[in-house]
Amino acid sequence: MSTAQKPKIVEPKPFIKWAGGKTQLLPQLEPLFPERFDGFREPFVGSAAVFFHLYNMKQRGELKASMKRVSLTDSNEELINCYRAVRDGVESVIAWLAEHKQNHSPKYYYAVRAQNPRNMGDVERAARLIYLNKTCYNGLYRVNSKGQFNVPMGRYKNPGIFDADELRAASHALDGVTIEAVDFRDVLKHARKGDFIYFDPPYYPLSKTASFAQFTEESFGKFEHESLALLFKALDEKGCKLMLTNSWTEFTYGLYRGFRRIEVKGSRRINSAAGKRGKISDMVVLSKHI
Repeated sequence: MSTAQKPKIVEPKPFIKWAGGKTQLLPQLEPLFPERFDGFREPFVGSAAVFFHLYNMKQRGELKASMKRVSLTDSNEELINCYRAVRDGVESVIAWLAEHKQNHSPKYYYAVRAQNPRNMGDVERAARLIYLNKTCYNGLYRVNSKGQFNVPMGRYKNPGIFDADELRAASHALDGVTIEAVDFRDVLKHARKGDFIYFDPPYYPLSKTASFAQFTEESFGKFEHESLALLFKALDEKGCKLMLTNSWTEFTYGLYRGFRRIEVKGSRRINSAAGKRGKISDMVVLSKHI
């Protein structure tokens, strides 16, 4: 049960930046959401933008579907620990973040970055992730082959590291939500007919040098995308309502032959080259039950 104070009237929203986050695509995705569903699952939770958007729609009475059975999962253990800590101990997370904000400097940033999160408690570990995420270069989460966060500090004069009321609102929204660090294929064991499942995997690269797949120690390559397409088909046969977003390429388009594929325009906000942060075609795939 969440230990958060009752939040002010603040709509929950993503409290971390994440490569491929869907906040700016939501106006294009919302008309494609199913009107009714029995449960919601998000196997690549990332910034949880879609979950928070659906939650807010439900709170405003704009969504007829049920949000009582929600599962947010990801293979990134650091990310999942962060969501659990905000759900279960948000006031302690806020206290740690206040300390980070007070001490923020280049020397402090690199000292925190050098820490081994496995030697920390869950709350301290979560606050470390949020702090680094909000102060690192371009909000990029990247680890090396040893699983160590290795992004340099960003050039922010006064970074907005956290908003206490927004974190409390997020904690309130996450209360009762199942949050687990599992492989995306795990969803097949638990999904039920009528569930709405939103897949937002690391995008298949548009070129050999453009890839945001390194969110964990393991990459998400061609084999994983092919496995995901097979999973999508299996869940469709099970009667689930599915939506998937990915890059618009010949390879990804071919993987979902037989399903409705819609082109939307997304921004690549996290990119090392500023000139490449523009509108690019994204692909939305919808199952036969939407």
